[in-house]
Amino acid sequence: MRPSLLNPLFAPITGLAGVGPQLERLYRRLLGRDVVPRLIDLLFHLPTGTVDRRARPKLRDVVPGTVVTVEVTIDRHRPSPPGRSRAPYLVYASDDTNDLILTYFSAQKSYLDRLLPVGATRYVSGTAQLYDGTLQMVHPDRVVDEVGLKALPLVEPIYPLTEGLGPNQVRKAADAALAKAPDLPEWQDAAWLSAHRWPGVAAALRGLHRPAEPDDVRPDGPAWSRLAFDEMLAGQLALALVRAHARRQGGQRNVGDGSRRSRIVDALPYSLTPSQVGAIGEIVEDLGKPQRMLRLLQGDVGSGKTVVALLAAAAVIEAGRQAAVMAPTEILARQHLKTMAPLAEAAGIRIAILTGRERGRERTDILERLAGGDLDILIGTHALFQEEVMFKDLALAVVDEQHRFGVHQRLALAQKGAAVDILVLTATPIPRTLVLTFFGDMDISELREKPAGRLPIDTRIVPLGRVQEVVAAVGRAIEGGERVYWVCPLVEESEAVDLAAAEQRFAFLKERFGAFVGLVHGRLKGAEKDAAMARFAAGETRLLVATTVIEVGVDVPEATVMVIEHAERFGLAQLHQLRGRTGRGHGRSTCLLLYKAPLGPTAKARLEIMRETEDGFRIAEEDLRLRGEGDVLGTRQSGMPGFRVARPEFHGALLEPARKDAALILARDPGLTSPRGEALRQLLYLFERDEAIRLLRAG
Repeated sequence: MRPSLLNPLFAPITGLAGVGPQLERLYRRLLGRDVVPRLIDLLFHLPTGTVDRRARPKLRDVVPGTVVTVEVTIDRHRPSPPGRSRAPYLVYASDDTNDLILTYFSAQKSYLDRLLPVGATRYVSGTAQLYDGTLQMVHPDRVVDEVGLKALPLVEPIYPLTEGLGPNQVRKAADAALAKAPDLPEWQDAAWLSAHRWPGVAAALRGLHRPAEPDDVRPDGPAWSRLAFDEMLAGQLALALVRAHARRQGGQRNVGDGSRRSRIVDALPYSLTPSQVGAIGEIVEDLGKPQRMLRLLQGDVGSGKTVVALLAAAAVIEAGRQAAVMAPTEILARQHLKTMAPLAEAAGIRIAILTGRERGRERTDILERLAGGDLDILIGTHALFQEEVMFKDLALAVVDEQHRFGVHQRLALAQKGAAVDILVLTATPIPRTLVLTFFGDMDISELREKPAGRLPIDTRIVPLGRVQEVVAAVGRAIEGGERVYWVCPLVEESEAVDLAAAEQRFAFLKERFGAFVGLVHGRLKGAEKDAAMARFAAGETRLLVATTVIEVGVDVPEATVMVIEHAERFGLAQLHQLRGRTGRGHGRSTCLLLYKAPLGPTAKARLEIMRETEDGFRIAEEDLRLRGEGDVLGTRQSGMPGFRVARPEFHGALLEPARKDAALILARDPGLTSPRGEALRQLLYLFERDEAIRLLRAG
């Protein structure tokens, strides 16, 4: 049950004066709610700026184009002439230094007579302009008398709006919501608050919705930063409670004698990198503990994550148990099988694959061997979630490309066995701030080096106008026995349009290079895709035209040229993934980024970064800077909540302290029963992290 103190904040906004059913629908759109918004939604809808009405000059001192609040006497009205409703209604006003014309369009005479009675003194606020040498104000923002002036906010917040809702409506509603907000207990550490000079939570909300100075609403100011830290602490505390609950459920020690692992290492055609050795050490240590493992392994394209995953699986197989490897696409699942199968065979590990394509007797046989314990590793796609997939003793779930699977799917796979350890792989290095935000319940291992012998990829930026030169260069590469990818653009995520672009380019290149050209795209059936990839890998085709289906999991060491058409349409992470399909063998590789001029500043910055570096971790940080956190993880796909108040570009540095504070709180007060613990329960409810409270009760 939510603490009763918070109930006023979770009351529907329809309880506010002037917010009826018609406006409620608009507020749903504005506040991103499918149901009736609450007062808290409005209070977390923060201003983007202010209007400063503090300038009170005489009319002769008004600077045209600025917002001013002036004291004037109303001299006369000149209504629109009869039959000319489009002509403006003019109200002439003055002070002892100059004249001012107040201009209204489509105005009602009776309304303006009441608002601006002749002979009265009024305080008028708005943007003043010079028109034909005369000072004018078109549709003043505010017109008040002496009494109204006392109530006029001189620094007014500006809110993000939606069509149909005016600035005054949102401002009044937010102000009314603020008036109903209760005094909340302080859940932050007193020394931390004092060191940052942050206000209490109620004062922070007041400072943002009723600013005294324009700087009060700055995202990096004390009020906003205070609320951002609250939100981050709520998130980190919830993740820490989920983690503690998982650990209390207990795990099993899942490590054998190392015999299979050493046979895999002996079978490798190269030595493990220091990062791989370190990551395997961390994973094996986790597997040996009586708590469940939740570890994120992030490494760049080609850094050797699959081998680390196989060695982790071998550790649990040595202990007589089973492992599952789940990939987001069939191409990637089959790529894992191709990499793992020869090494598994060398170590005497029994491995199989299960996707939508395995049917009939073959499928039944795989499921029977799995349930009977005659299979050690099962690789698959979403097919692994199906009820009929039963493991004899699943100990480790390896989930590849985590952000394509929701957290609930990760847990569904974990429920296929008792206390299953989880290893998540991502080939898109994720900036640390985002790892903490979205994977805060995980330990992290990073693979920083590429395998020995990998040469740098020569990346060049070429305008589309020079496409014929590129085609000629591709021809020379093909004649030299090299393989080439030609990736066609993502056009507004429309498969049909992508396909048309790819087919058009395929027809053009086939005319030039004949049977050497192949085509692969998302509409092909699995077997057709595999056949196209197999022909390319075997060298039957040497130029593969593709949509972005080749982004992950395609490994053809002979491919040394990557052409990306309309590179300006791709995100940095995707460009980096595509480029990483080359440079996997011993030859020098080239990546040509074809762009359509003129380039916008963001697209230009993206392409320049690609030319400068191959470090996926740096690219990920730049991607965050250029795009904001929303797109970096593809959060729309994953259903992971973004922040409502905190903005990583301003508040990213607060995440680590929030994480440490959450860990310290739970170390000292695991049940949140101390006075601060009780206050922190209110914080969890305020930011709707109450699922963590339920775990506290569950023990």
